[in-house]
Amino acid sequence: MADYFAHWLKIGRQADPAKLPKIFYVNWFRKDVNGRFLWPGYGENSRVLAWVFARCAGHGAAVDTPIGIMPPVGPEGLDTTNLDISDENIAELLRVDVAEWKAQLPHFHEHLGKFERLPKELHEQLEALERRLSA
Repeated sequence: MADYFAHWLKIGRQADPAKLPKIFYVNWFRKDVNGRFLWPGYGENSRVLAWVFARCAGHGAAVDTPIGIMPPVGPEGLDTTNLDISDENIAELLRVDVAEWKAQLPHFHEHLGKFERLPKELHEQLEALERRLSA
Protein backbone atom coordinates (compact mmCIF):
# COMPACT_ATOMS: atom_id res chain seq x y z
CA MET A 1 0.00 0.00 0.00
CA ALA A 2 2.86 2.38 0.74
CA ASP A 3 4.12 1.93 -2.81
CA TYR A 4 0.59 2.47 -4.13
CA PHE A 5 0.28 5.72 -2.17
CA ALA A 6 3.72 6.81 -3.39
CA HIS A 7 2.70 6.10 -6.99
CA TRP A 8 -0.37 8.33 -6.80
CA LEU A 9 1.50 11.08 -5.01
CA LYS A 10 4.08 11.01 -7.82
CA ILE A 11 1.31 11.16 -10.44
CA GLY A 12 -0.19 14.13 -8.57
CA ARG A 13 3.11 16.01 -8.54
CA GLN A 14 3.45 15.53 -12.32
CA ALA A 15 -0.13 16.50 -13.17
CA ASP A 16 -1.76 19.82 -13.89
CA PRO A 17 -3.23 20.75 -10.47
CA ALA A 18 -6.40 22.03 -12.13
CA LYS A 19 -7.07 18.53 -13.47
CA LEU A 20 -6.53 16.61 -10.25
CA PRO A 21 -9.59 15.07 -8.58
CA LYS A 22 -11.12 16.81 -5.61
CA ILE A 23 -11.72 14.86 -2.42
CA PHE A 24 -14.75 15.41 -0.21
CA TYR A 25 -15.56 13.88 3.16
CA VAL A 26 -19.23 13.26 3.93
CA ASN A 27 -20.79 11.47 6.87
CA TRP A 28 -24.54 11.40 6.40
CA PHE A 29 -25.04 8.61 8.92
CA ARG A 30 -25.10 10.86 11.94
CA LYS A 31 -28.08 10.36 14.21
CA ASP A 32 -29.98 12.62 16.58
CA VAL A 33 -30.45 11.96 20.28
CA ASN A 34 -33.42 9.70 19.43
CA GLY A 35 -31.38 7.53 17.08
CA ARG A 36 -32.92 8.92 13.89
CA PHE A 37 -30.77 9.82 10.92
CA LEU A 38 -30.33 13.58 10.59
CA TRP A 39 -30.10 13.56 6.78
CA PRO A 40 -33.34 12.58 5.00
CA GLY A 41 -31.74 9.83 2.91
CA TYR A 42 -29.94 8.83 -0.25
CA GLY A 43 -32.60 10.36 -2.48
CA GLU A 44 -31.47 13.79 -1.31
CA ASN A 45 -27.74 13.26 -1.86
CA SER A 46 -27.98 15.12 -5.17
CA ARG A 47 -28.19 18.26 -3.02
CA VAL A 48 -24.76 17.48 -1.60
CA LEU A 49 -23.44 16.70 -5.07
CA ALA A 50 -24.74 20.06 -6.32
CA TRP A 51 -22.61 21.75 -3.65
CA VAL A 52 -19.60 19.57 -4.58
CA PHE A 53 -19.99 20.45 -8.29
CA ALA A 54 -20.29 24.15 -7.43
CA ARG A 55 -17.06 23.95 -5.40
CA CYS A 56 -15.28 22.14 -8.24
CA ALA A 57 -16.44 24.84 -10.63
CA GLY A 58 -14.88 27.51 -8.41
CA HIS A 59 -17.97 28.87 -6.71
CA GLY A 60 -20.31 27.78 -3.96
CA ALA A 61 -20.06 29.03 -0.41
CA ALA A 62 -17.76 27.25 2.01
CA VAL A 63 -16.27 27.55 5.48
CA ASP A 64 -12.88 26.35 6.66
CA THR A 65 -12.83 23.72 9.38
CA PRO A 66 -9.98 21.75 10.92
CA ILE A 67 -10.82 18.81 8.62
CA GLY A 68 -11.27 20.86 5.45
CA ILE A 69 -13.78 22.99 3.62
CA MET A 70 -17.46 22.40 4.41
CA PRO A 71 -20.75 23.89 3.28
CA PRO A 72 -21.87 26.71 5.54
CA VAL A 73 -25.03 26.32 7.59
CA GLY A 74 -27.81 28.37 6.03
CA PRO A 75 -29.27 29.13 2.63
CA GLU A 76 -25.86 29.76 1.02
CA GLY A 77 -24.80 26.19 1.90
CA LEU A 78 -26.71 23.04 1.01
CA ASP A 79 -30.00 23.50 -0.81
CA THR A 80 -32.63 22.27 1.62
CA THR A 81 -35.62 23.66 -0.28
CA ASN A 82 -38.73 21.56 0.43
CA LEU A 83 -36.83 19.24 2.75
CA ASP A 84 -38.24 18.32 6.12
CA ILE A 85 -35.01 19.01 7.99
CA SER A 86 -34.43 21.58 10.70
CA ASP A 87 -31.68 24.16 10.77
CA GLU A 88 -30.50 22.47 13.96
CA ASN A 89 -30.12 19.14 12.16
CA ILE A 90 -28.21 20.77 9.31
CA ALA A 91 -25.93 22.45 11.83
CA GLU A 92 -25.35 19.12 13.57
CA LEU A 93 -24.59 17.39 10.26
CA LEU A 94 -21.99 20.01 9.39
CA ARG A 95 -20.54 20.32 12.90
CA VAL A 96 -16.93 19.22 13.28
CA ASP A 97 -16.52 17.64 16.71
CA VAL A 98 -12.87 18.42 17.41
CA ALA A 99 -12.75 16.18 20.49
CA GLU A 100 -14.14 13.27 18.49
CA TRP A 101 -11.57 13.79 15.74
CA LYS A 102 -8.75 14.09 18.28
CA ALA A 103 -9.87 10.82 19.86
CA GLN A 104 -9.42 9.13 16.47
CA LEU A 105 -5.85 10.37 15.93
CA PRO A 106 -4.20 7.41 17.72
CA HIS A 107 -6.12 5.06 15.41
CA PHE A 108 -4.91 6.99 12.35
CA HIS A 109 -1.32 6.72 13.60
CA GLU A 110 -1.74 3.02 14.31
CA HIS A 111 -3.15 2.37 10.85
CA LEU A 112 -0.44 4.31 9.01
CA GLY A 113 2.19 2.63 11.20
CA LYS A 114 1.33 -0.69 9.56
CA PHE A 115 2.89 0.37 6.25
CA GLU A 116 6.61 0.21 5.59
CA ARG A 117 8.02 2.94 3.33
CA LEU A 118 4.96 5.12 3.82
CA PRO A 119 5.49 8.38 1.92
CA LYS A 120 6.40 11.28 4.19
CA GLU A 121 3.52 13.28 2.71
CA LEU A 122 1.00 11.06 4.48
CA HIS A 123 2.72 11.56 7.83
CA GLU A 124 2.87 15.29 7.11
CA GLN A 125 -0.85 15.40 6.37
CA LEU A 126 -1.65 13.63 9.63
CA GLU A 127 0.62 16.03 11.53
CA ALA A 128 -1.09 18.98 9.83
CA LEU A 129 -4.49 17.61 10.83
CA GLU A 130 -3.29 17.32 14.43
CA ARG A 131 -2.10 20.95 14.37
CA ARG A 132 -5.42 22.17 12.94
CA LEU A 133 -7.38 20.23 15.55
CA SER A 134 -5.23 21.75 18.31
CA ALA A 135 -5.50 25.34 17.07
